[in-house]
Amino acid sequence: MKFYQKLIIIARVSLICISISACGQKDFDTNQQLIYCVEKIKTEIEKPHDYKKFPRNIKEGETKWEHKSAFDWTSGFYPGILWNVYSESKDENVKKAAEAYCKEQSVILSRSPRNHDLGFMIYNSHNNAYKLTGDEYYKNVMLQTADSLATLFNPKVGTLCSWPYIKKEGWEHNTIIDNMINLELLFWAAKNGGNPALKDMAVSHAKKSAKNLIRQDYTTYHVSLYDTISGNFIKGVTHQGYADHTMWARGQAWGVYGFTMTYRETGLKEFLTTAKRLANVFIENLPEDGIPYWDFNAPDIPDAPKDASAAALIASGLIELSQLTENEENKSKYLNEAKKLLTILSTDKYLSKDKDASFLQHSTGHKPKESEVDVPIIYADYYYLEALLRLKDIENKYQ
Repeated sequence: MKFYQKLIIIARVSLICISISACGQKDFDTNQQLIYCVEKIKTEIEKPHDYKKFPRNIKEGETKWEHKSAFDWTSGFYPGILWNVYSESKDENVKKAAEAYCKEQSVILSRSPRNHDLGFMIYNSHNNAYKLTGDEYYKNVMLQTADSLATLFNPKVGTLCSWPYIKKEGWEHNTIIDNMINLELLFWAAKNGGNPALKDMAVSHAKKSAKNLIRQDYTTYHVSLYDTISGNFIKGVTHQGYADHTMWARGQAWGVYGFTMTYRETGLKEFLTTAKRLANVFIENLPEDGIPYWDFNAPDIPDAPKDASAAALIASGLIELSQLTENEENKSKYLNEAKKLLTILSTDKYLSKDKDASFLQHSTGHKPKESEVDVPIIYADYYYLEALLRLKDIENKYQ
């Protein structure tokens, strides 16, 4: 290896090491926060469980999870958490609980898909299970689920229909920014024995979403509406944001995470560019205390509810984005921003600690319906733990 090449490598390693211990964040202890998550889960699984019921949220004043059935869009997050905790702890009791929850999810395949959430429901749990065990059962379930999800693809439009059950006029084919996350199941299936056309569907969906779900200022609509006959884009609207023109925090975070993942799976630079632009807008608009309000344009800021789930989600997405971007300055920027978010989430203000069964407080689900406002929500915990594990992987590379 030539001398100048060695210097470049040393410089890159040094830059990343410096970014990991960036100013104001040097006291953050990833391992300590992982221990917190592991111990919480180990305590929880010692309690009696009905594995047909999946944790979703904790109501104000309560300490235990409210539960939903396997058909709820959030059912994959808790077993996904369990598998991630098992990967860290190798605790067999955690593994047994994860297996039991996954087994109960098999009922999902008993009916035709009613929404795009099959990825959230199955991939988050079964992919983690398959990576850790190699059990073909999990692979087969994911392949079947990917085929089921693909039935929502409309070739005229070029996207999956996210909510086919919505019967409002003009919503016959709707595609939401959240749907970007579920493309990962299609990408996975296409390269693991499924129909190669699943990748083409995912790429088409991502390109159309980049074109129609993203405004000129790189903020995101929640929903794009299409004409089912012509396939033409009609307009962008909101469902969970404050208004059609505002930036719903978790929606913007879904976009960063989803387009980053799509770049990882395709290598198409247009998706990397999109992810970076969305990330930059999110970062530039963060409030002084670092955690987003549920909508960046909520009229009652600074009294509006925060959304820890959006912070945890984008932290995980930014960590992956930092490792995929080629520009060293951006690598440091995105990694540092992710670590800032995790540092704030790991304070007494946001950690649940012994208050209840969750990792994090202060998430907001659906503010316009006053549903799950300022409470612990299971997907905040999932992405918080995932972000910690991704950060640990990076730290381990440079020890």
